[in-house]
Amino acid sequence: MSDIEKIKKLRHSTGAGFKDCSSALKESKGDLEKAAEILRVKGIAKASKKMSRDAKEGVIVISGNATKTSLMEVNCETDFVAKNDDFINFVKELGEINNQCSSDLNKLNKSIMANGKTVEDNFVSLIAKIGEKISIGKLKTLENLNSENFIYQHSVIKDNVSKLGVVVSLETSEPKSDIKSFGKQLSMHIAASNPLALVSNEIDNEIISKEQELIAEELKNSGKPDEIAKKISLGKINKFKEENSLLTQDWVMEPKKKVKDIISEINIPNLKIKEFIRFKIGE
Repeated sequence: MSDIEKIKKLRHSTGAGFKDCSSALKESKGDLEKAAEILRVKGIAKASKKMSRDAKEGVIVISGNATKTSLMEVNCETDFVAKNDDFINFVKELGEINNQCSSDLNKLNKSIMANGKTVEDNFVSLIAKIGEKISIGKLKTLENLNSENFIYQHSVIKDNVSKLGVVVSLETSEPKSDIKSFGKQLSMHIAASNPLALVSNEIDNEIISKEQELIAEELKNSGKPDEIAKKISLGKINKFKEENSLLTQDWVMEPKKKVKDIISEINIPNLKIKEFIRFKIGE
């Protein structure tokens, strides 16, 4: 086998670049197995160095079906890589495995991909090949009894890969065609309105505390008496809770009504929003 043929074979089996393959073959004196091991070790070294860098770009992958659906964020450093075919194909397969693992990161990392290597090893290889930090961000799976999941994607890159993804789980005792239309509209609403929780008492206490601090700072130099300032503060925090709770948000398709009003109007027996996920790159 000629040197060029060996380089081609090594590139095909490892995904490494021409120069790296050529250098590894020289170091291994033409032994393909040793060259592959050299590249693997160098790949890990390269990956380790890159993991200290920021990865603020990336994609959101939606996988699964109407009963079990997963969202996963995979980050990289540049938007150019986020649209790279090798990266997209990798995250699409990763998304399917993640759904099988129910978003258990430890199980996911140890899972075997189509090429026979673990997810962890494939990350190392892809980082070495692409030259950027690549990492898994947020991930979550929705699977609720007697529920149907609905999805929405915004800024789609390819198929189930986008920049923003939403999954919402709806429960009803009597499934109707109306629920499909509402489910689609509700997932679009969540994408646009970015609710923090289903109801106000589920909003994270830390978020509420930070908002209260901002309101207090705003009112500090207003010159208003303490009693008036307290009432204004209470009104502002209640408005914040209302605007960030899904059920009390203005319905994007008809802003004069709340989401809870729309649920009452469509008259689907025992319709409940069980839970939702909204992932967006950069948030």
